[in-house]
Amino acid sequence: MEIKKITDKEFAQYGRVLDAHYDFNAIIETMGNYEIPEDVVYVPSVPELETGRTSIDIKMRFFGEMPTQIGYCIGKNTKLNALEYHRSSEIDIAITDLILLLGKQQDIEDLFTYDTSKVEAFFVPAGVGVELYATTLHYAPCNADDNGFKCVVALPKDTNTDLMTCHSRSFDDKLLFAKNKWLIAHEEAKIEGAVNGLVGENIDLAK
Repeated sequence: MEIKKITDKEFAQYGRVLDAHYDFNAIIETMGNYEIPEDVVYVPSVPELETGRTSIDIKMRFFGEMPTQIGYCIGKNTKLNALEYHRSSEIDIAITDLILLLGKQQDIEDLFTYDTSKVEAFFVPAGVGVELYATTLHYAPCNADDNGFKCVVALPKDTNTDLMTCHSRSFDDKLLFAKNKWLIAHEEAKIEGAVNGLVGENIDLAK
């Protein structure tokens, strides 16, 4: 699979690179305290990442003073497994080099299927932050090397946390997997409770 750069024109339909006015040094330093596990671990909110100038900038400037959360996704991964979207943009800060597998919500077909051949891969270098637009399908990052990845993730507060109530499971409510998280899985990933709507190969960058 071709791995493109976030500076390539193709990335513009999915997001943008955050400018140099965002200083991620403190967040990068804090993430140095975390070891990379063998499996992927996602924590929506980490208090030590939510303090300091950078977190204030993200809340005040990027999310327009909305309540926000800053957490991390770390581990070792080479597979697509699923795609999700939110009703908001997401900030991903690459602490290590990593690869994002991305698609477009507009390409979801009737009955909530999505052809994985439409997914594109983008390399994000360590120290760089990107905005992923609300219509961008994404999931856990992939390794850029055998050492695994570290990624800091900023979203509106309570995103990706447990739902409060049952839903009608009609329209795209069928895909609602957590708060502000609509998910389409590949059957090979065996994600309990998810809609297995990804059609085609479960992309594996290790192949």
